[in-house]
Amino acid sequence: MKGIFQINAGLVLISGLLLVGLFADCLKKAHVRKSTTDSATIAQSVRPDTPFHLDRSKRYVFLTFDDAPQLPGTINCKNVFYGQGVKATFFLVGMHVEMDRHCLRVADSLRNSYPQFLVANHSYSHAFRNHYRQYYSEPANALQDLMHAQDLLKAQSKIIRLPGSNAWVCAGENTGPKCTKAVRHLLDSMGYAVIGWDVEWSRRQSSPRESADEMIREVNSMLDSERTNRPNTIVILAHDRMFAKQQYADSLAKFVAILKSDPRNVFETIDHYPTGLLTLNQPR
Repeated sequence: MKGIFQINAGLVLISGLLLVGLFADCLKKAHVRKSTTDSATIAQSVRPDTPFHLDRSKRYVFLTFDDAPQLPGTINCKNVFYGQGVKATFFLVGMHVEMDRHCLRVADSLRNSYPQFLVANHSYSHAFRNHYRQYYSEPANALQDLMHAQDLLKAQSKIIRLPGSNAWVCAGENTGPKCTKAVRHLLDSMGYAVIGWDVEWSRRQSSPRESADEMIREVNSMLDSERTNRPNTIVILAHDRMFAKQQYADSLAKFVAILKSDPRNVFETIDHYPTGLLTLNQPR
């Protein structure tokens, strides 16, 4: 009898352990399903067309980088922004992505990193490889070039920066160099916004002309004197190739860190610029 009792007790113990294991496994699977659902909900909530409201007590900083991807500058910029935890927009050139598989991978990585990074359209050919006069004198061909880039880049918004031109089409504004007028009107009629810039971190060949401190003074001066296109916002233009060398990447990191230290400043992607008309993720 004692032996039988011990066997039965053992069986009960094993059965109990099996039930506990099954229960724990069920809880784990339920948690995974919940996490997956939560992740999907979060991913949907941070689409580029999510409504965004500006806080009038803040100053919104839009870091924008043209002619991307240009390696290794793009990677250096991306690493700086990851390290500082700030947002930025990269205006991509289609032919850079199409002609270099490394650039393609970087473009995909940027696109998949929203809401920290936004990929936007800077044309396919960069104005027929910097032939600006010809480009803007042929508005139908320029538009075709821009739409080819929009599709190729899988751009996340109907936001364009024209190559070589500080032009604006947003919130009833349609301004820029006279040569771009026809292209601007075509884009406007198709529901696109064109974004220019308030201040440029200019370059000497492929390196920054201004120091980080000089750029900080210029940014603060423009915001304080209300010389930007929209109050309490500033669009900063730079080119990622400027930061290919570590010393210049360090300068960018210093610039961002100083701006970030001011509690008034908020970094945002350009889809949250107060245009009043951005229609995102819509078929063209």
